[in-house]
Amino acid sequence: MIVVSPIRVVPIHGAQLEAPARSPRLTYRGGALLTRVEVFTFFWGSAWNQPPQSDLVGRLNAYFDYVLASPLLDQLAEYSVPGKTIGRGSHTGTATIGQSPAASLADADVQAFVQAQVAQPSANGLYFVYLPPGVTVSLDGSASCSSFCGYHSDVGGTTFYAVMPYPDCSGCAGGLSVFDALTSTSSHELCEAITDPVPGQGWYDDQNGEIGDICAWQTRQLGGYTVQLEWSNAAGKCV
Repeated sequence: MIVVSPIRVVPIHGAQLEAPARSPRLTYRGGALLTRVEVFTFFWGSAWNQPPQSDLVGRLNAYFDYVLASPLLDQLAEYSVPGKTIGRGSHTGTATIGQSPAASLADADVQAFVQAQVAQPSANGLYFVYLPPGVTVSLDGSASCSSFCGYHSDVGGTTFYAVMPYPDCSGCAGGLSVFDALTSTSSHELCEAITDPVPGQGWYDDQNGEIGDICAWQTRQLGGYTVQLEWSNAAGKCV
């Protein structure tokens, strides 16, 4: 059984995915879109200063440098609306925060962290928070690794963030390397945050969720990186 919340949550990899309740169709709900997404990466905790995690920092930043100016962003253009044209984005910076988080976090703790680090969020800003090994985050009564592998959300509809727990469980590694699991999940949350930054108010499907939920754990190689397929209304399939 795959346990997911209605929005924002990546299904655990390894279980058989249930077929969509009906043919998916994302509809626009009138909310914000990140038209030129500006990604800033935070690596929270002293573990990111030590191998093997320290090796991942540079590789993940290089991944964002590539993917934000890649065909993955180009395919999201179909979700542009009048006055909001989705294009390529940029990786605006990174920081490793040495003070380690508690072993158990709530989403409110992550929100407080982001607000403490970001004084003036950009309208297109998306703040990725990577957690170190051994840290669990809870959301809506569910916990990372047991129920989800990542999520995105917002603070007050103006600060947009994505949370990336370390994939140190089989459900979130799914047979992939740690790096590949992180890039796959990161691409899922990136595309969802661009097209539905305030969950449920952008492009959404009431039965099947967001653009990435429909295609969860279907991956491909792009520029040497593992990324997830995303739902295309135009093609009527995951691409």
